[in-house]
Amino acid sequence: MEAPRSLDSLFKEKIFRIPDYQRGYAWQHEQLKDFWEDLINLSDDRSHYVGVLTLKAVPSTSVRLTEKEYWLVDDHSYQLYHIVDGQQRLATFVIILQTFVDFIKALPENEDKSEDSIYITDSLSVAAVQDRFLFKVKPTGDHFRTYKFGYTEDNPSYDYLRHRILGEPGAGSLQETFYTLNLTNAKDYFSWQFTELHKKEGLEGIRAIYKTLVKRFLFNEYIIHDEFDVFVAFETMNNRGKKLSDLELLKNRLIYLTTLYSDDELDSADRTSLRLAINDAWKEIYHQLGRNKQKPLNDDDFLKAHWIMYFKYSRQKGNDYIRFLLDEQFSPKRVHKKVERQVSLEEIQEVREQIDLDADEENGNGADSEIATVSRAELKPSEIREYVDSLKASVVHWFQSFYPALDGVLTEKERLEIARLNRLGIVYFRPLVMALLKNFKTEKDRIKAFKRIERFTFIVFRLTTARSNYHSSVYYNAAREVDQGALSPDGLSKKLDDSSAFAFRAGGDFWHEDLHGLLAKKFKAGKGYYGWAGLRYFLYEYELNLLEESRQQKVDWESLLKTGKDRISIEHVYPQTETDAWADGFGGLSDEQKKNYGGSLGNLLLLSASINSSLQNDSFTRKKKPKFAKNGDKIRNGYADGSHSEIEVSIKKKWSPKHIQKRGLKLLDFMEERWCIRFESKKVKKQLLFLKNK
Repeated sequence: MEAPRSLDSLFKEKIFRIPDYQRGYAWQHEQLKDFWEDLINLSDDRSHYVGVLTLKAVPSTSVRLTEKEYWLVDDHSYQLYHIVDGQQRLATFVIILQTFVDFIKALPENEDKSEDSIYITDSLSVAAVQDRFLFKVKPTGDHFRTYKFGYTEDNPSYDYLRHRILGEPGAGSLQETFYTLNLTNAKDYFSWQFTELHKKEGLEGIRAIYKTLVKRFLFNEYIIHDEFDVFVAFETMNNRGKKLSDLELLKNRLIYLTTLYSDDELDSADRTSLRLAINDAWKEIYHQLGRNKQKPLNDDDFLKAHWIMYFKYSRQKGNDYIRFLLDEQFSPKRVHKKVERQVSLEEIQEVREQIDLDADEENGNGADSEIATVSRAELKPSEIREYVDSLKASVVHWFQSFYPALDGVLTEKERLEIARLNRLGIVYFRPLVMALLKNFKTEKDRIKAFKRIERFTFIVFRLTTARSNYHSSVYYNAAREVDQGALSPDGLSKKLDDSSAFAFRAGGDFWHEDLHGLLAKKFKAGKGYYGWAGLRYFLYEYELNLLEESRQQKVDWESLLKTGKDRISIEHVYPQTETDAWADGFGGLSDEQKKNYGGSLGNLLLLSASINSSLQNDSFTRKKKPKFAKNGDKIRNGYADGSHSEIEVSIKKKWSPKHIQKRGLKLLDFMEERWCIRFESKKVKKQLLFLKNK
């Protein structure tokens, strides 16, 4: 390996491309911050070793006439390389340089100047920097740009880097992914750093950063030769820096496998087609995972869920799925391992004009058949294609299961039911939900399944003390059954009913003892229903029930989840700390009874807006009305103009133990109706409220 080289030297007569088996730009704030601090803190007399840049030379004969690199490679002045290792660091270098150029061009003194007349130093123009590091402009014809660093055209970041980061005009609509968001964030980060540096050190500080970057950041360059397996090198080398996700490793492995088949097993056209199918699948995957830019979905969560749905479920270890995919299902040995299959072949006989009278009668009547053997890889190319096709189709539904409101395909009813599952806590059902969206063909069947899953989850995980993984293997396996068409909507409903049967008596009544024991611990701790995990979901569902009558939504679930010192989402009508204003209505109760009334279900109210905590102990009359400051600003809403639940309570003239019990019973009645359960008697319901009359 040669001595370390500066970027100034490294970029001479080279074109760098990130091949299709590579991931997109994965660096985030932590890596960007480290890179920038290395850059600004480097002493004038020292150099910074960045690492090894591993490259694979692309033969000039492989560059097609139609490709934008052709005019530079054709006359042998430039060499095209695929980056095997070091792409994140090299991409960061290019992003910083582009940000640097943009910053210099935007300075007031450079307004309306051409790029070749804006000078960074006495002898170096912006145009020269672009020509050396960023792009070459074809001097004839269309004068298009050929970028010195970029992605291959089958990468979803290809156009985004050119247009959004490197500033090429004519972008049109661009596909965005988790990786393109990282590119934008990186450029924004360095833009902000240049702005701050310029404030402190002026243009000289900016120039110093440029010189440090191109002259004193050093790489070792290593070229992989043809006989070296580039895909294996990628897997081993790219675990430095920000570790590859399992999804990124799998893409490389699948593309690698396409190169191992013989021409008899996979001809040139099919090989290209399969590789394109893999790239198309990953484009869709990264697009869907990154659609919600602020809350992108995790690569490996999706891959594991799909493995559960497509192959099998194992509860041994969390990384069983990737060991199975890489070491068993898509292992190179399954391509190298040949399986002989017996094939019946017909012997073709040429039709002769002259009849051979001496021929055997049987042999003269047609073709004989004989048995031959043909060797084929154990892992068929069709299995790879079917798998990536399933990944591509499934990731759309994976996104829908998280963000139904952002999806334009689901019906309104489906969005509502999936949103319910997410509010309640979808626990281990997400692979099954993905399978249902993918395989149940009618809205009616999908809605039915979502409703049954929601009912099961509420009953089993909110009204009983079942473990969080209760029957998880049953419904992981059910996801695979649904995906294979082996489980019908009615079959799924029966499975869910059977799994929740333990919560009911033989006659159909709900087995309330479990819930009573759960709540008893909450009341003993002084919280009552306020400490029940199902409270927010339950009260929100009650609010939605009231909403159906008025058609005017007053409470947003996202607002309900925002907690803090200045926001209270669940209100104790009768306050936890009693004041004189409440003494008359609750006089004669013991301290324990007062705590029980305060934490009982009927005393807890869903709020439509934040209420200052200093107002919680107001009298009931004052709580019903809005509160205003001396300057006329509203401090808080009153119950009368709040949520539907608040309005319902505000109608009462006063609030007493009797009202708490009555409302509590009404809420338990709603629970029975909403989740199709039946408590044994009104006496049982009163026991579940933990109240005693005065």
